[in-house]
Amino acid sequence: MKAFLKRKGIEPSFQNYVITSLSYMALGLFASLIIGVIIQTLGEQVPFMPNAFVEIGNFITQDIIYGGAIGVAIAHGLRAPSLVLYSALFAGSYGAYLGGPAGAFVAALIAIEIGKLVSGETKVDIVVTPFVTIVVGFIVASFIGPTISALLEGFGAIINWSTDLRPFLMGMIVAALMGLALTAPISSVAIAVMLELEGLAAGAATVGCAAQMVGFAVSSYRENGISGLVSQGIGTSMLQIANVVRKPIILLPPTIAGIVLAPVATVWLQLENNAIGAGMGTSGLVGPIMTFETMGFSVELLWIDILLFVVGPMIISLIVSEWLRKLGYIKFGDMKLDTK
Repeated sequence: MKAFLKRKGIEPSFQNYVITSLSYMALGLFASLIIGVIIQTLGEQVPFMPNAFVEIGNFITQDIIYGGAIGVAIAHGLRAPSLVLYSALFAGSYGAYLGGPAGAFVAALIAIEIGKLVSGETKVDIVVTPFVTIVVGFIVASFIGPTISALLEGFGAIINWSTDLRPFLMGMIVAALMGLALTAPISSVAIAVMLELEGLAAGAATVGCAAQMVGFAVSSYRENGISGLVSQGIGTSMLQIANVVRKPIILLPPTIAGIVLAPVATVWLQLENNAIGAGMGTSGLVGPIMTFETMGFSVELLWIDILLFVVGPMIISLIVSEWLRKLGYIKFGDMKLDTK
């Protein structure tokens, strides 16, 4: 059985089914739902933008569209055969139609692995493989997807409610956990979207994610220069994961920055966001853009975004990292990015 599964490219593991699948799900989300919301926001908020932007955004953000993108992305990440990859489009679409992003994830993942089992095993593979993949996707989406989605949505609702009730403490907790998820090799945006974070909880999560990115970018500037500043500040702090494994203490400066700034966002400034911005931070400037989508554009909100997502993380992370360097806990090279 092990030899058969290996030949079919099926390797049940936490790495494949959580880390890899969630990471590729995030790529599918970015190529559909996230970019659709950005285009729609530009059409609605920016003067002189063509009205077609709103129409494009409305179309791309439909569940059957982003669900299909999730299915294809996960299939690509799990190295599925061509017929399985193309059929995963339906599994993801129907999963999203019945169970949202979480339904798309579960339906696509199971359909892809079952599709791999039958792929290439018959002389009528061109019929059998897509048939099995699509039917399995339909069954999973119908019976499992809605339940998984309801559970995750319920858990997300508890987080949203708790943050509204206790914005000081829960803001710090959400910021820390979502920030760490962004730096870890899993997808913070996939988690935020599946949990449907919103309101103050999403605002705190955005602050935590932005603190990780900007914090690492500034703290590691002496090692990585301008290229590292840009790649981490508007790219991803996940670039530091190898250094984090070797020296976990380097997580302290950006994490402390997120924890300190979260109550400022939730209690004082009442910063709100949506699920997309919650998991993206300053990556591609999606977090700040989504605050405008959620709260409406204003000069005051622009300054709040700059304070919470850029200036605050820069100052706090730099102070903490320089203190740790002075104490000898962080040394030159500990945050050097591998550019090979």
